[in-house]
Amino acid sequence: MLKPQLRHVKFDSTGFSCPHCSLGRRDSGLPPGRFVRHGYYYRSSDRASITRFRCLACKRSFSHASYHPCLHQKKRQINTTLWRLLCSSMKMRRAADMLGVNRKTVARKARFLSAIARLEHHELLKTQAHRLKKLQLDEMESFEHTKCKPLSIPLIVDQETRLILALGVCQMPAKGPLAEISRRKYGPRPNERVPALRSLLRDVRYYTDQIESIRSDSHPYYPPLIKEVFPKAVHDTVKSRRAASTGQGELKKGRWDPIFSLNHTAAMFRDNVSRLVRRTWATTKRRDRLGDHMYLYVVWHNRKILETLRP
Repeated sequence: MLKPQLRHVKFDSTGFSCPHCSLGRRDSGLPPGRFVRHGYYYRSSDRASITRFRCLACKRSFSHASYHPCLHQKKRQINTTLWRLLCSSMKMRRAADMLGVNRKTVARKARFLSAIARLEHHELLKTQAHRLKKLQLDEMESFEHTKCKPLSIPLIVDQETRLILALGVCQMPAKGPLAEISRRKYGPRPNERVPALRSLLRDVRYYTDQIESIRSDSHPYYPPLIKEVFPKAVHDTVKSRRAASTGQGELKKGRWDPIFSLNHTAAMFRDNVSRLVRRTWATTKRRDRLGDHMYLYVVWHNRKILETLRP
């Protein structure tokens, strides 16, 4: 997903123009319009007094809040706190109980905050593209509604800084003893792993094609896809290792893990995103909502990494 957009939100490159008409916008080719103050109003959600303006061209009024992504929100004061809770292994029902709001409000705000997170992640990759030289690629596994409906979560991480660069959520068929049960109850389940992996690699290439090496395990899906998207990059494969009891199966036994950056990041996902914790009551019902929840943590994780990289 490249260049994500927020729907029903008006942004303007000049910073200040009438949202109701094209006067004063750079893309209209017209000179800047004139505005006059038109009183103010009290915003109860954050106890702020917002100045209003009146456009002399279309005779309609607007304010600085007309450009804000939280336009028309009644509970904007809980946005930051909710983001923090959802990135701290807090379930949505418990977050609604702690914030004193309906769980439907939490569900709607999670979608809104995810759109903000995707925009912020897009801007972060543009500014950090020069750092990206060595990547690590692997997949996590989860499920939707039942273990008979497994999900694959491909993940790309920068080897040096542990910045999360891209992730996706896609369907995959059940394996092992659950395969026959899954086919009998829910029918054939498509395998979307290869298209999802190709899409993630292309997303990274959109920001930079100067990748020197990509390290992954020895899964047969990876070599042809990496050769297709990054023909100049060196693909370094490592043998899969037995999981340790810690890290919910993501961390590996032994003193040195060749793809430690990715496995450690995956273990942090398991610990901080309630939908991914193994052996828990928190399960996801829709895979797109799982992707939304994970992108909240992606931005939260990358913020903390960038704080340590600043001189």
